[in-house]
Amino acid sequence: MSTLNYNPDLFSIAVGDGVAEVIMRCGKGRNALSAERMRGLISIAHQLRDDASVHAVILTGEQNFSAGVDLADPEIWSADRSALENRHFFSIGPDLCAAWERLEQITLCAIEGHCVGGGLALAIACDWRVMGRTAYLSLPEVPLGMNLSWHSNPRLVSLVGPAKAKELVILGEKCDADAAHQLGLCEAVVEDGETMRWARTRARQVASLPPIAVRMSKQAINATANALGYATSYMDRDQFAYVATTPELSAARRAFFNRKSEQTD
Repeated sequence: MSTLNYNPDLFSIAVGDGVAEVIMRCGKGRNALSAERMRGLISIAHQLRDDASVHAVILTGEQNFSAGVDLADPEIWSADRSALENRHFFSIGPDLCAAWERLEQITLCAIEGHCVGGGLALAIACDWRVMGRTAYLSLPEVPLGMNLSWHSNPRLVSLVGPAKAKELVILGEKCDADAAHQLGLCEAVVEDGETMRWARTRARQVASLPPIAVRMSKQAINATANALGYATSYMDRDQFAYVATTPELSAARRAFFNRKSEQTD
């Protein structure tokens, strides 16, 4: 097992008995996905993919899974990049989900609290999800003036079908744990605080199986489910780069900061 390189201010990682546990440390941002955190998650996925001693990976967050893209991160919303630089930068989200989807090990997300926007995009790029009883999912991009990107639409359709995917994406409403389970967005609902127990039990079960057969099976199933994924979503970062310049998104960000200011007054 090689030593993993990561920022301990953003992550806590434990590896043992064939299972890696990656915890996003909360800080003040409710595990918002800043550019730095996304790069860290990409790096961790790449390192774990090269570790043949790891057979299952659990991803979770302190207190909450993730509040999604960090609307306050100046690097994400910089106006100083050229159009070409902007296009390159906005590959960070698709690259994040792709890095976790391409892990040959089985990946499990233990979701407590909220799992919003980019957080849910990351979660559905993994293999299995377990939710705490009061946890919820939501995709607020469209109400905020954005498109759902990161190549997430094909993954979502594969899990819940087109009609339900349209409800989740276009309406942006909260989906509680029981509803998520009925839709197929998570494999189990447990009491709050028990998601890691469920994930560890399942991860140990996976780690006890013949690893080559597990990895080949995952690859074959993903190839079947995602055969047209790239063909139907390859333009979504260009679409996001466009909507990032629209008045609707600017107004939504201003409203976000106004609410944040009112909460701290």
